[in-house]
Amino acid sequence: MSNSAIFAGEHVVKNSKVTHLLSELSSSDEPGIQYVVVNSDSVVFEHSFGKADIKNNVVLKSSHTMAAFSMTKMLTAIGILQLVERNKIKLDAKISLYVDHPYSAEITIKQLLSHTSGLPDPIPLKWVHLAKNHNTFNEKNALKKVLLNNLKASSLPGEKYEYSNIGYWLLGGVIEKITDLTYSDYINKNIFEPLHLSNSEIGFVIAHKDNHAKGYLKKYSFMNLLKSFLIEDTTWGEYEGNWLHINNVYLNGPAFGGAIGSANAFSRILQSLLSENSVLLGSNTKRHLYSQVKTNSGEEIDMTLGWHIGELNDMRYYFKEGGGAGFHSEMRIYPDANLASVLMVNRTSFNTRKQLSNLDMQVMSK
Repeated sequence: MSNSAIFAGEHVVKNSKVTHLLSELSSSDEPGIQYVVVNSDSVVFEHSFGKADIKNNVVLKSSHTMAAFSMTKMLTAIGILQLVERNKIKLDAKISLYVDHPYSAEITIKQLLSHTSGLPDPIPLKWVHLAKNHNTFNEKNALKKVLLNNLKASSLPGEKYEYSNIGYWLLGGVIEKITDLTYSDYINKNIFEPLHLSNSEIGFVIAHKDNHAKGYLKKYSFMNLLKSFLIEDTTWGEYEGNWLHINNVYLNGPAFGGAIGSANAFSRILQSLLSENSVLLGSNTKRHLYSQVKTNSGEEIDMTLGWHIGELNDMRYYFKEGGGAGFHSEMRIYPDANLASVLMVNRTSFNTRKQLSNLDMQVMSK
C-alpha cells in the first residue's frame, strides 16, 4: 500500500489535506498514528506518522502492530455469526447451554452480542497480564475470579443497553465450546487465514517484537496521576521524554479485547465485509451487522449484533472503538459510501471519535 492518494470510484483523496491533519495529530517525535481507508476492492488512502519507539527513534510504519483492545469484539461477533450461518448455534440460544455463569438463565447469544444482556461491566483495566508471563497464564481461572467478584447483574436480559466486557468474554467461551478450538485458534482459522493475514500482521500475541509499536501514556496527564488506581504497577515502563512507556500486556480475556494488529490488517477485514462476496460472512448473515437492535419494550438502541451505530453528515456508519494501556483505536464502516476506515495510535488517551470523523470527512469530500 502507498502513502499517496489513490483514486477509488467517485472518491478522490485530498492527500495533502489529510496528511496535514495527521501530522497535526502527532509530531514526528511523539507516539504515532496509523490511518487507512479502503473500499470493497482497493485502498483509498493510507498513511502512518510519528514514532513506534521514542527511545530508539523508530519511525512508525504501516506494518507495525498495536493492541486493538475492544475492536476485537467485532472479530468475536463475526465468529459467532459464522457459527450461526453454519447452523452450529442459534441467536436466541441460551448461553447457559454452552458456558457456566452466575447470571440469568434467560440470557441469549443475541443479547450478549448487542450488549442488552444486563451483565455488569466493572472497569477492566487490571484484567491484564504481562506478555512475558503469558505461557503460564490461566484464562479460565481469571474469568472465574471476575465472575465471583461481579455476581450482580445490572438489569434484566433485554431490558436496555449496557456495555459489558464480561458478555463478550463469555462469547469467546461459547465459540470454544462449539468448535473445540481455543478462541484465538478459531479466529485465526476462520477470519485471518481466509484473508491471507499472517501472524506478523494480526493475531493474539506479539509475533515480532521489532514490528510491534511501544504503547505510551503522556507524562503530564490526569491519567498518569491516577495510574496507580487504574493499572497494575508491573505494567509501567520507563519515561521516554514526556511519555511513560507501558510494558507489553495481554488482556485476560482475548474475546473482549485481545487482538494485536496493524490498521492495515483491520482494514482488510472491513474490506471483506464491504464486498458482495465476502469470505467471512454470506449476505443473509451479514445483514445482522447492519440491523438495529431493539429492547424487549421495542425501543431501538444504537447497536447491531456487534457494531455501534453513529452518524456523520447525515450518513449512518457502524463503528467499534478500542482503548487501554498504551493504545487507542477505532474502525468504521460506511456501507452506503462503500468505504471503511481504521485509526490506531500508540498512546492511551486519544479522541478517536472526533479525529476519525475529521479525517473521514476529508476523504469523502469531492
